Amino acid sequence: MTQMAKILAIGSVTKDTFLPTSEGVLIETPEDLLSQKKIAFELGAKYHISDKHEALGGCSINVAVGMVKLGFEVQCYAPIGEDETGKWIKKELQREKIGIEKLVVIARHASDASSIVVDENSGDRVIFSGHDASEKFEIKSERIEDCDLVFVGDLSGDWKKNLDTIISVAKAKKIPIAFNPREKAIQEDSQKIIEASSACDFLFINKDEALEILAGIQRNVSESETDLIKEFQKIGVKTVVLTDGVRGAWAGEKNEILHAEAILQMATVDTTGAGDAFVSGFLAAYLKERDLAVALKWGIANSSSSVTQYGGQAGLLNESEIGDFIGKIAVVKLV
Repeated sequence: MTQMAKILAIGSVTKDTFLPTSEGVLIETPEDLLSQKKIAFELGAKYHISDKHEALGGCSINVAVGMVKLGFEVQCYAPIGEDETGKWIKKELQREKIGIEKLVVIARHASDASSIVVDENSGDRVIFSGHDASEKFEIKSERIEDCDLVFVGDLSGDWKKNLDTIISVAKAKKIPIAFNPREKAIQEDSQKIIEASSACDFLFINKDEALEILAGIQRNVSESETDLIKEFQKIGVKTVVLTDGVRGAWAGEKNEILHAEAILQMATVDTTGAGDAFVSGFLAAYLKERDLAVALKWGIANSSSSVTQYGGQAGLLNESEIGDFIGKIAVVKLV
């Protein structure tokens, strides 16, 4: 594809409020494969918040902003409420140069919003999200047009019906799909996620999500990243991309599986949107016809920079800035 490929980003858009604190207690629970670290606060107590930050949020929007910074034209197909937050979101999208012609206003409903508690000691976070407008979001087939790739992020509401609509139209129009399933959807119906993934060109998931999806359909689950990728390849996903925080990222395509190391020397402020930053970097490189190893490097570079700022967009890189990181990232062929 060309450098100015047109992307349609579908999913939720939120107003995120970040609440940094160093007063939570981290609890290690390695025996719980799906939740190995937890944070605790005393019930009834009050805690100090050192600052407050506001930013656009939502997986599809974080990816959209990243793709714009890397030279792509992006339209946002997402719902907002009939409220002041919706007006704020619209202005922020315009400021980020994201097309809003497909933005849908859901009358008499509030815009989606999240409050995000950030542990200042680790940079990791817990997200409390409220989805109102997106619960009423109904995707119309006629709006999925004039694009070279559809990115599907955090669908809410009747997400199964919306996902079916996207896949049906994209298949008929031969538009590639990149899919990053929402955690709640994975918990609700792993079989549906498997079914949808098999129709997609790119699947982006973290390791915990991969384990949860496969466990949900009663497959024998191996913790090997290579084995996990092969399981998704068996169901028909063309390009499988798996991330695992500071352990880096893996990508599998055809008979090749690669691993890229994370950049660990970056000062982590907030991990919110790091996975989305990876997605935008990886997809941008791929659409610019770079090979799989370079796509992994672009993803790692973008996600590593993202964690140095609050929110999913402030730390995103342009192509020149990504180039400065490439030499720091090692990629190893596993298969």
